[in-house]
Amino acid sequence: MTVKTGSLFISDLHLSFEKPEITRRFLNFLQQRAASAQALYILGDLFDTWIGDDDNTPPNKTIKQALRQLTAGGTQVYLLQGNRDFLLGADFADATGIHLLTEYSVIELEDQPVLLTHGDLLCSDDLAYQIFRRKSHSPEWQQNVLSKPLWLRLLAARWYRLRSFWHKRHKSQNIMDVNQQTVVSVMQQYGCYTLVHGHTHRPARHEFNIGTVPALRLVLAEWKKDGAAALFWQNGVWQVETV
Repeated sequence: MTVKTGSLFISDLHLSFEKPEITRRFLNFLQQRAASAQALYILGDLFDTWIGDDDNTPPNKTIKQALRQLTAGGTQVYLLQGNRDFLLGADFADATGIHLLTEYSVIELEDQPVLLTHGDLLCSDDLAYQIFRRKSHSPEWQQNVLSKPLWLRLLAARWYRLRSFWHKRHKSQNIMDVNQQTVVSVMQQYGCYTLVHGHTHRPARHEFNIGTVPALRLVLAEWKKDGAAALFWQNGVWQVETV
């Protein structure tokens, strides 16, 4: 039996029917690399759009089956919803065997607390988005959306992706990046000096101080057709791996 070691962190795969290359890469990743890890953390935007746990249109059903196979093999999988798939819920978790995380989640790696989040909450300068986020995460808004027929939700999702594309074209890059003051405030609030997130599609390792204490912010990479990356932690060392 293969000994499982370390923890993997990924985000921003944006899986969809229109991106078969990324889906194939992810399935291969689950069957091979992730199967040898103790834990896999998916920090948001696994799917380009998620309109409800009852949506089994391609490639959703295949992804569910692959995640179920991974968790059945003993790898712990944790998922934190992103801005594209925040409607992922308990039925998806039950079908796959994953564990859902809250929007800010603290985990322990060798007794060191590490803060995980998708990253959109850190982009506090994007006021229009933050207003929409608060509205769309309310139980009333979500219940209203999920009560609609599946075909109508599928059409609405296409419109939302198109609207999101055009809105981003008119926003400055700085607005769509994290606010450093927000980063420091959140890390202090949760008592963590290591933060891992995605969302911005700006993979990097940021080292800074909070007061006199060294702090670290690790930004995960977006998966693309021609390449992808995962962050691997083992024995106190963070390492970027090509997928």
